[in-house]
Amino acid sequence: MISNAILREADGEHATAAPTTIYVCITCRRPDDSEAFPRPGATLARMTARAAEGTCIIVKRVRCLANCPRGLSACIRRHEGWSYIFGGLAAFADGAALVEGARLLASSSDGLMPWRGRPAALKRGLIARVPPLDFREDLE
Repeated sequence: MISNAILREADGEHATAAPTTIYVCITCRRPDDSEAFPRPGATLARMTARAAEGTCIIVKRVRCLANCPRGLSACIRRHEGWSYIFGGLAAFADGAALVEGARLLASSSDGLMPWRGRPAALKRGLIARVPPLDFREDLE
């Protein structure tokens, strides 16, 4: 577990961020990609880890996020916040977008990733958002 970390400084005030992890499917491939290894998902994981160097964002490689029809896939999860699942990602181009999305989620005050400022790949590739385990919503 990592402790809260300062990710950005704005107008002299520090924004404290919740621990945030990016899970990247390393077995992902598009239907027309080769069955051979390494798969494009492994390349996305490597590019994401490279983009996250020097930040407080954790990148973990996972086998199959079960989003095969819309791969390449990744999930951004914030401790005590929402999780976001993305698909249709590009192996070489979208690692930095995932890290930027994780930064936005980590520093949000309500545990939700804001739409404004979200990279285009994370706007068009959103599959689902999943509430935290202890989520309670007053529907009245």
